[in-house]
Amino acid sequence: MSYVDGFVIPVPQANREAYREVAARMSALWLDAGAERVVECWGDDVSPGKVTDFYRAVNAEEGENVVFSWVYWPSKAVRDEGNAKIMNDPRMSGVAMPFDGKRLVFGGFEVIVDVGG
Repeated sequence: MSYVDGFVIPVPQANREAYREVAARMSALWLDAGAERVVECWGDDVSPGKVTDFYRAVNAEEGENVVFSWVYWPSKAVRDEGNAKIMNDPRMSGVAMPFDGKRLVFGGFEVIVDVGG
C-alpha cells in the first residue's frame, strides 16, 4: 500500500529561492531512493484560522510563509529503506536548510483514498 511523508515548514519569505533549490536537491535524493513523486508547495492562499491553522502549527513568525510538501512512496517499507539510504548519501553533506528545522512538522501517512491522476 502507498505511503506518504508529509511536511509543513515555516520558511522566511526572503529564502523562497534558497528553499526551492534545497527542495530540488532533496527531491532528486528521494526519487533516487525509491519515491514515486515529490511535491513542494509555497503558501499562496493560507488563511489564518480561529482555532488553529498552518501558521500556528509551525509557530510561523512575521515574514515567514508556510510550505506544504509531501513525498509519495510505493510502500512504507520502500520509504523506510529509502530514508535510510538518504541519510548515508554523500549528497546530503553540506545541505544548509534555509528554515528553522525545529519548527518543521512532519509525519508518515498510510494512504487510504487515492483518486485521480
